[in-house]
Amino acid sequence: MNDYLIVKTLHILSATLMVGTGFGSAFYMFFANRGRQSAAQAEVARLVVRADWWFTTPAVIFQPLSGLWLARQAGWPLSSGWLLASIGLFLFAGLCWLPVLRLQTCMATMARAAVAADQPLPARYWRYARYWEYLGYPAFCAMLAIYFLMVIKPGG
Repeated sequence: MNDYLIVKTLHILSATLMVGTGFGSAFYMFFANRGRQSAAQAEVARLVVRADWWFTTPAVIFQPLSGLWLARQAGWPLSSGWLLASIGLFLFAGLCWLPVLRLQTCMATMARAAVAADQPLPARYWRYARYWEYLGYPAFCAMLAIYFLMVIKPGG
């Protein structure tokens, strides 16, 4: 097996890990918040933050490095429309994801404090949860569009 196929396989696996972790985290956080059980929300938020650091962050770093290397090796010019669109969508998703990291870290801290004090979650938690969702939907859609572009390579 040559280097190109190894990097391509790792690129696909890391994309799957990145999007899968994001979707799974969103699923559990979404439903934990709907359940309104502070202890569950604190635990899920703690694990969502951990998953982002352990899985999503390395994949987010690897994706553009491996993607640009693969494009170069395959002879795809970076000016290709599908490649430019993919890069733009990746940057857009990243601009949504960075504040999400901060929001979910704050949410985990607030939930943990509420549980420790046997108090309800503060209004700020719920405001952050709304922002977290509002940023997550477009980022996830952008990632799905990138998958489409990577598979179809329109005009390529």
